[in-house]
Amino acid sequence: MNGIILRTLIIMLGLYLASTLIPGVRIVGTGTFIIAAVLLGLVNAFVRPVAILLTLPITIVTLGLFLFVLNAAMFGLVAAMLDKFSVAGLGSAILGSIIVSITSTIASWYIGPDGRYEVFVIRRD
Repeated sequence: MNGIILRTLIIMLGLYLASTLIPGVRIVGTGTFIIAAVLLGLVNAFVRPVAILLTLPITIVTLGLFLFVLNAAMFGLVAAMLDKFSVAGLGSAILGSIIVSITSTIASWYIGPDGRYEVFVIRRD
């Protein structure tokens, strides 16, 4: 349970950075950040795998670059569900999803699946 809460907070941080750094992404209110983070997690868990499977031929032809568009679509889908979350266009959605992905990836380096901090020490003898 701690892992889910921690990952939701990390997604909230990514959404905050996206709304701060990208002019086309606008999120108003703390409650909207919380709901958007939960919805983004749910959309990425349930809708995104189906969308990846359905668009697999396009993804193969574009050598995986279509995944950026797919991530932006998931970002835009969450924005469409919330009134106080708006995305100006495809470019803003792509940049916003990249920022959220980078934030989540960097945090995943240090946080394990159960929500604990993990640090690996490599010793060379």
